[in-house]
Amino acid sequence: MALIPEGWREIYRNPLEEPGQAADFRMEGDGIATFPLGRLRLESVRGAEEGQKANVVFWCPEVFPAELAVSWKFRPLREPGLAILFFAAAGSGGKDLFDPSLPVRTGEYDQYHHGEMNAFHISYFRRMWEEERSFHTCNLRKSYGFHLAAQGADPLPDVADMTRAYRMLVVKHGPAVTFAVDGLPLLHWVDDGSSFGPLLAGGRIGFRQMAPLIAEYSDLTVYAP
Repeated sequence: MALIPEGWREIYRNPLEEPGQAADFRMEGDGIATFPLGRLRLESVRGAEEGQKANVVFWCPEVFPAELAVSWKFRPLREPGLAILFFAAAGSGGKDLFDPSLPVRTGEYDQYHHGEMNAFHISYFRRMWEEERSFHTCNLRKSYGFHLAAQGADPLPDVADMTRAYRMLVVKHGPAVTFAVDGLPLLHWVDDGSSFGPLLAGGRIGFRQMAPLIAEYSDLTVYAP
């Protein structure tokens, strides 16, 4: 992939084809992970009318370095809803994201942007609200806090016109973050390390969904220097 810095190597690969490959992943919120078509399918067991209580996050068990490229395939099957990737996610005060001393997270959004953690997250399929469905964007945010760092166009079709999975790519290289879909660059942002808090180091990655979205994920690959 040309958008991955030269010399970076693959450090993690998970095809996400069958349950054993996600056995060590951690679900926050009331969701289920199935593999009916040989791809990870995520959905909430709660109805969207329950609001934030119906949303879920599915965390990869690995801790990744500060500089990384995360690539995965994504295909939504049912909308409305919203899909996010968390990356560089770590507990506050230098703690691991899964440190048992941290408050329990249950999928409700404020626990992730104003909770005991820091992270980047990019919302790349935003179809929950009418204004999101009428004008498609992808948003990069940094937390602690709810800081909108960058915004770009979202080229993904709606579910009715979705015929295949699309390749997502997030690259965190030094202070810069970029995002692309199928090799098309969509946003680029350089963190000054002060406006929205200090530079983020290494951490975990996780897939977040807002109900009633059902989506599939596959071919998760991480690269690093």
